Amino acid sequence: MRTRRADYFILAGLLFILGMFLLVPIWYSVHGALHDAGGWTLFHVIDVFRDPQLRLGIWNALSIGFLTTIIAAALAIPMAVVSARCAFPGKGFLNALLLAPLILPPFVGAIGIEAIIGRTGSINVILADLGVISAPIDFLLDGGFLCIVVLQGLHLYPILYLNLLASLANIDPGLEEAARNVGAGTWRRFARITLPMLRPGFFAGATIVFVWSFTELGTPLMFGFRTVTSVQIFDGLKEIETSRQPYALTVVMFVIATSIYLLGRSTLGRSRGSASTKASVRRVETPLGWRGSVGAWALLGGIAFIACLPHIGVVLSAFSVPGSWYESIFPQAWTWSNFANALQHPLAAGAIRNSLFLAGFAVVLDLILGVAAARILVRTKLPLRWLLDVLVMLPIAVPGLVLAFGYVSMSLEWPFAATAPSWLGWMQAVMPTSWWAWFSQAPLASWGNIVGAQPNPFPFLIVAYAIRRLPYVVRSTVAGLEQTPIDLEEAAASVGAKPGRIMRKIVVPLVAANMIAGALLAFSLSMLEVSDSLLLAQREADFPVTKAIYTLFDRLGDGPAIASAMGTWAMLLLAATLMAASSVLGKRLGAVFRG
Repeated sequence: MRTRRADYFILAGLLFILGMFLLVPIWYSVHGALHDAGGWTLFHVIDVFRDPQLRLGIWNALSIGFLTTIIAAALAIPMAVVSARCAFPGKGFLNALLLAPLILPPFVGAIGIEAIIGRTGSINVILADLGVISAPIDFLLDGGFLCIVVLQGLHLYPILYLNLLASLANIDPGLEEAARNVGAGTWRRFARITLPMLRPGFFAGATIVFVWSFTELGTPLMFGFRTVTSVQIFDGLKEIETSRQPYALTVVMFVIATSIYLLGRSTLGRSRGSASTKASVRRVETPLGWRGSVGAWALLGGIAFIACLPHIGVVLSAFSVPGSWYESIFPQAWTWSNFANALQHPLAAGAIRNSLFLAGFAVVLDLILGVAAARILVRTKLPLRWLLDVLVMLPIAVPGLVLAFGYVSMSLEWPFAATAPSWLGWMQAVMPTSWWAWFSQAPLASWGNIVGAQPNPFPFLIVAYAIRRLPYVVRSTVAGLEQTPIDLEEAAASVGAKPGRIMRKIVVPLVAANMIAGALLAFSLSMLEVSDSLLLAQREADFPVTKAIYTLFDRLGDGPAIASAMGTWAMLLLAATLMAASSVLGKRLGAVFRG
């Protein structure tokens, strides 16, 4: 389709918005770490590595990231191979069940897992009743480190599983048939043909799993595990106006995450024989007999059951009367009141209203920006189109914690705080005195404030949610445009239809289902966003859902039960949106989680 002049303006506008709200916040964090009153310096970054506690926090974060990725890979690879290449009864049901971990954020799952494997939890009670143990076992070893790793591995393996499943579907079965004809055995074919072809898909999923778990804030907080970089940055917010240490920690996390991303892309991301990876013929799935079917059910069903234990724990906690689930296998008293309280409690009800407003506003922005970006990427050949593609996917690779901290840093600078920078001094000569007095003294202070006496974090939260979830809307819409012929748009243009009319009357209706799928994912994931919510909302009146769950869980009385009920409502929301998105995108669902 012929590139129009308007496309250049749209591309420029998109690049400006992404630059302002993606690159600038990152720059503020970098500037805060590398610049002080004495000028540019590496002192604050080097000082991070001199502090034993901060070094230990970095080591713990790296360990959590790598171990979580290993667990996710160990679960996802065999499951993807069995699911992609074998036919057995109930396969569709199991494939849906394997995605269940995605419907519960791991930090909410911490509520359920403690009720099940804690010292007074179900597992210890069962073992004691069987006479296996005489004293409770502390499964939450080392402050919950092991549980954090396992919980995140169980939560994040579906991302890797979806990517591997799509990659396996694209491998030409003729390659393996040729290897079989020259005498290569099953394991040799898998090691020499299948695994190399899986590397791009593995990289796409493993990168997301590592960055997510390396920078995860909510789960360590729920377990009280504070010697990890993400929590140390969170705790450092109290000193952000007087200390450079939080900035330096954020930059260290950013550099480590992006370095590992680039290293993985240069090694795992390269696929040998990529020209042959697209299947030329459809693979015939191998039907399993009753023994094989039992084995497949044992593998896939067993992993799905273990992965759903946190969900079970949260739901049971939500139905239990406060204090009734103690040293028992199940709660001793049940109630529906927690679900009503989760909608009526002042903190919970206010948080739900806040999240609905914030997520809804963010999705509207995502739809506007995402559809425009997708059209530029698919329907034009503009010179800087590659830069737009990089920027719209960058939020997946950049840790959410880094971006959230960048917004906090941004809120402390002009035009939200402080005075206008010296390079704008020339404007004083051309402005009326009253205008300059307003312009130079934080003109947007009331529009965006996070750590001040009268905070207003909503603008920053909306932008943060929108930028973080923009990739899902873009990738979903791109998938729709790639499947839609361009002929209709060209025909409309040939009879004089304006670009705006073509977009409204042709493009949007054709990709509406994909837009809705992306919007649903963006909405539900924004509703349950953790890092942005915990860092940017400092006052109870401004709490989103996840910050309210975290706060209620720490309160005595019915707080944990209400938090569990809120988590259950959140599960239902995410389950519904994932089912809707999956019905539209099918096997392309994994593509929205690719970096």
